[in-house]
Amino acid sequence: MATLRSRWLLSILLFSLPHCFANSVSPTPPSDPDCFFPCDENTCEVNIQCTWDPRLDPQFPSNYSLHWETANSGEGYVISETRWNGSIRREDFQRNEELHVWVEAKNQNGSARSQKVTFNTEDINKPPPPEIHHQEPLEIEWNSTCQTHLPIKSCEVRYRTEANPVWLPPEDGFIRSYALEGNQSCIVYEIQVRCACEKGKTSNWSKILRVPFLEKVPSGQLDIWTDCGSFPTGFDCVLMLKKLPVSQTCGTVLKYEIKLSYKNATVLPLNVSAEGPSSQLVCDGMLCYLNTSLKDVSSVSASVFNSHGGTVPAYIAMPVQDKERDEQTFDAKMDEENLTVSWDLTPHLSYNLSEIVVQYKQAGRPPGQGFDWIKVNKSKTGYFKGHFNKLTPYIVSLFTVSQSREIYRLSSVIAYASQGTPPQVPSFRVFSIAATHVTLFWESIPLSQQNGVIQYYQIGVDEHNVHNVKSATWYQNYTFDVNHLNPDQDYKVWIRAVTAAGPGENNTTNFKTKQEETSGYIIILCFVLAISVIFVFAVFSLYRGERKACSSLLHVLCKKVPDPRNSRICRNMKPQNNDSSAWICKPAYEPNPEIVELEIVEDQPGASKSAQKKTSILNGHVSTLEDRCSQNSQETQKEDVITEDCDRTAHRYEREEYSKMVDSDEEKEKVGEEDSDDCSDSSDEDFTSGYEKHFMPTVREILEVS
Repeated sequence: MATLRSRWLLSILLFSLPHCFANSVSPTPPSDPDCFFPCDENTCEVNIQCTWDPRLDPQFPSNYSLHWETANSGEGYVISETRWNGSIRREDFQRNEELHVWVEAKNQNGSARSQKVTFNTEDINKPPPPEIHHQEPLEIEWNSTCQTHLPIKSCEVRYRTEANPVWLPPEDGFIRSYALEGNQSCIVYEIQVRCACEKGKTSNWSKILRVPFLEKVPSGQLDIWTDCGSFPTGFDCVLMLKKLPVSQTCGTVLKYEIKLSYKNATVLPLNVSAEGPSSQLVCDGMLCYLNTSLKDVSSVSASVFNSHGGTVPAYIAMPVQDKERDEQTFDAKMDEENLTVSWDLTPHLSYNLSEIVVQYKQAGRPPGQGFDWIKVNKSKTGYFKGHFNKLTPYIVSLFTVSQSREIYRLSSVIAYASQGTPPQVPSFRVFSIAATHVTLFWESIPLSQQNGVIQYYQIGVDEHNVHNVKSATWYQNYTFDVNHLNPDQDYKVWIRAVTAAGPGENNTTNFKTKQEETSGYIIILCFVLAISVIFVFAVFSLYRGERKACSSLLHVLCKKVPDPRNSRICRNMKPQNNDSSAWICKPAYEPNPEIVELEIVEDQPGASKSAQKKTSILNGHVSTLEDRCSQNSQETQKEDVITEDCDRTAHRYEREEYSKMVDSDEEKEKVGEEDSDDCSDSSDEDFTSGYEKHFMPTVREILEVS
């Protein structure tokens, strides 16, 4: 507790000490007074006028008084009505008397006085300024007056050019005239003269005289450029130009001749008058802009004319918006009076370089206003003098101009004379919500309202988790994902912009995360898996069932039925395009086929009367077939044999069964006897065996074909 109290007392003491010492400072001594009798062309005043420099300190105002004394009288003084001059009345001094004069400044902390000035009252007459009454080109004359018919002792002459406000050191030793020798033509000179009499003070400077010159054809070229607004939000350009100084115009400017070359190869000439106000050319001091849009213009040329001729046209190509090369270090420093820009170009940008242009544009100003530029030759620094507003953004851009006159915009930065805290971030909201994360959205603060360069944005969730989002550009919108949140929970999120002066006002919004959807995902996943398993099982079962069904069908209906294409009959047959029975013997591949000769055998005389003989023509051979027993009796008789053979391997049944076909006469007779015993004499239908049913045409079909 004692430590806290000690620190508190110490801070109060440190705060109070400077004020205590400041309040005890005495005023600054004023300069020595300059006293004289003001004179005009005819007479001089009787009161003595004294002037001085008060050397004011605005924090400590003081009162000033003029003091004097003589050898025969005591001290006298008068309170000055102003801080820089005072007068001594005629009754307070004697003619041809020596006076001692000084000035005293006084405030509540003390007083200070100047040095004493001693003079004789007869020696302080001050003549009036000279009057210049005659002038020739680069030569002037003047008149000066001295009281009591005293001669002129000497005169001083000083001059300056119209473009330079600084006076050159004065030259003395002149009495009535002065000639400007060895000076440049086409330059306007401003001249002043002051004179001193043989006795007394030196006069004040005369009025400024502007010395004219002989007009001739203007020299040099116009400095032209384009103001294309705030890149990249706008690209509608206007032509900017700087007036030539009088040293180059060499006379009164009459007009500007401007040519606009368009992309479609057309040229629009403009003759803009320079005399009086113009609706086309708007000027502010030495800076002007052409009040005409440069849309679809490819290049511009401009020249200035006086009564003797015009300058060589200045040419500029329009900057191409998509040619931007942000590849170098670029820095801008600004205060209220100066802007300093520095850069460091990469070697390949310095190649084929003609000049570098640096421009600044006050954000939010219309075209042609709040704009200036300078052109430098391969330098690394540029300077601007002017008045720059606080909390106001200036867009500083760097351009290069190549030898082929192509213009490339390299980079742009935002500069401020002084920065403040930014306002609230606009349009801050939750863009999308999930169970464990959200996406936030906000818009950039308008450049004219930022109050400083926004370094980054701060985003806080429930005052615990704070994220810094770097500011990219001043014209884009932003999104940001906040992760690792809890499902189905309320949150409060805030955002604020931060400049060099500090953070701005918070913008807050609330949201609630969604419920966890894991169970739903599991159900969907299980459903998909179940469908997949059922599908796989169904395909597998269908495949096995199909194979089994096909195998069973073949075993039941087609078992022990050989492929007739392996028959010797079919081998001896030549397919005929018009033969309907040719499909029987169409070649088919069968590994290791067993070739068997199929013969047509007539039934024995004791066979059934119901059997019918038919003739079969196969590939040019005619055979007689004898009807067999009915189909039902035949299938019943062979059922046991088919069932027994079904247990054999499927891929062998064709060849094995084909080998069981009747190939010998003994087997034919044996089979014929067995068949004749089982056949029914009352059968009226055509009997068809399993082989014939599935693979061979019926006898009727063969007969119909024949």
